[in-house]
Amino acid sequence: MRVDENQLKQFVIDSGLVSNADLVLAGEESKTRKVSLSEVLIKRGLMSSDDIRRVEAYVLGIPFVSLIGEKINFDVLSLVPEPIARTRNIIAFKKNDDTSLEVAMLDTDDLPAIEFIRKKVGLKILPRLTDGDSIKSALLQYQKSLKEKFSAIKSLDALLKHALLQDASDIHIEPQEKELLVRYRIDGLLHDAMTLPQEAEAAIIARIKVLSNLKLDEKRLPQDGRFKIESDGQKLSLRVSVLPTYFGEKIVMRLLRENANGFTLDYLGFHGENLERIHASLKLAVGMILATGPTGSGKSTTLYTLLDILNTPDVNISTIEDPIEYQMPRVNQTRVRPEIGFSFADGLRTLVRQDPDIIMVGEIRDDETASLAINAALTGHLVLSTLHTNSAAGAMSRLLDMKVESSLLVSTLSVIIGQRLVRRLSDSRGRRPLSASELAALGKLLDLDRMLSLLRAEKVIGEKDDWKKVLFGVPKPTPDILDGYKGHIGIYEVLTMTPSIRELVMKGANSSQIEAQAKKEGMMTMIEDGIFKAAQGITTVEEVLRVVSG
Repeated sequence: MRVDENQLKQFVIDSGLVSNADLVLAGEESKTRKVSLSEVLIKRGLMSSDDIRRVEAYVLGIPFVSLIGEKINFDVLSLVPEPIARTRNIIAFKKNDDTSLEVAMLDTDDLPAIEFIRKKVGLKILPRLTDGDSIKSALLQYQKSLKEKFSAIKSLDALLKHALLQDASDIHIEPQEKELLVRYRIDGLLHDAMTLPQEAEAAIIARIKVLSNLKLDEKRLPQDGRFKIESDGQKLSLRVSVLPTYFGEKIVMRLLRENANGFTLDYLGFHGENLERIHASLKLAVGMILATGPTGSGKSTTLYTLLDILNTPDVNISTIEDPIEYQMPRVNQTRVRPEIGFSFADGLRTLVRQDPDIIMVGEIRDDETASLAINAALTGHLVLSTLHTNSAAGAMSRLLDMKVESSLLVSTLSVIIGQRLVRRLSDSRGRRPLSASELAALGKLLDLDRMLSLLRAEKVIGEKDDWKKVLFGVPKPTPDILDGYKGHIGIYEVLTMTPSIRELVMKGANSSQIEAQAKKEGMMTMIEDGIFKAAQGITTVEEVLRVVSG
């Protein structure tokens, strides 16, 4: 609902806010430039944007409120999440029993924001016009209220609950010169969550150390620990790392949900030939399945999902992990304890004497663990593990560097999974084709003809469709999902140890040669799988390139 230009002009004349001569000149400029009168008045400095809002409120009969100096009840203020309040300039300031909520706005025509809040709180929303200073004043109250909340004895509980509500995977608590910065990693990216007063630092760090069984008086050396909590029915394990920095001790906590139920290979993002190769490898009684990728690429989740499929009453499954990220029924899970000399290699030696059918080794970190894992796969066990490499093909070179004999390697390796995580688009996503220049840039990274045939093979597009028919995902921000992304999904490559790959490994071929052969035999690379998912509208080309190039 906007004020008619003539109504605005008449009110300004009647009120004497602007001289008649200035108003005539502003009106002429408005017609010449084909812009609104209010825009010209603001540009010429004759009225401020807040003055215009007050006039509009009066003419339209919408109440105008000033929040400057007003103390808003935090329970009411927080009905609108702070990121929404900041980006949409909307503040909840008064709740009328359980029937309506009054909100102050710079733009009462922002219907998507009003509708979002209505659905969130289940109340009738009463928009009120306000000014920029009122919005700034109210936004400061968010920070002040959070600081008061977080400087209390239950500061850590509130911080963890806040992180869980935002589906954060990691919490970073970073001492600065004059404050304590808290950041959350959400869908793979770090976001500033809040700043806390410097005086809250000692209490928060001490509480985390106590929970994690760390030394309170040790502030010069790094420390690692873990603890568990239960929140809203969820069991969480937190892996804690403390690092001394210039301004104090920085803490990073990884949040690990201990329930792996509900994961399927399809949900994780496996499809087509990749999915068939995984299922075929799970039917083997012996051999090795490896998940590879950098830290935070979802390797452990992939292995737990495979274990869940393999977890039947007729098999004995044992694991050696650091840490135990998910608890699984009927699986014998053991955690390494480096501080007392119990390593992956030590645990693996013991596991093979426990009559296992299936063994999961959390990570192959050294030559000894690699050798023991290979030997376990050779002696009648199915072994699952992870390895830090950039690609599936690179796993072979990495294991050879760990002194594993090539003949043993090709005899035991069944499947190698390379993976990354990309952000998933929210349900409000859009679709668009790539421009000629974008397509040319993509062509420098992969074979466009091959990619097109991969899309046709899985019926993402028709048999005769070209790139003009491929509609890629585009983020569409909404009031509750500001960047248009929600959650994440894996992009994968699944390399099967075929006779020709075995022959290349025995001949000492490099990773590029092995990958080239795997592609000839039908392997979809990670970047191809990412573009495939972007063409399905699940993610975006930009997100795939960000992750793969990184």
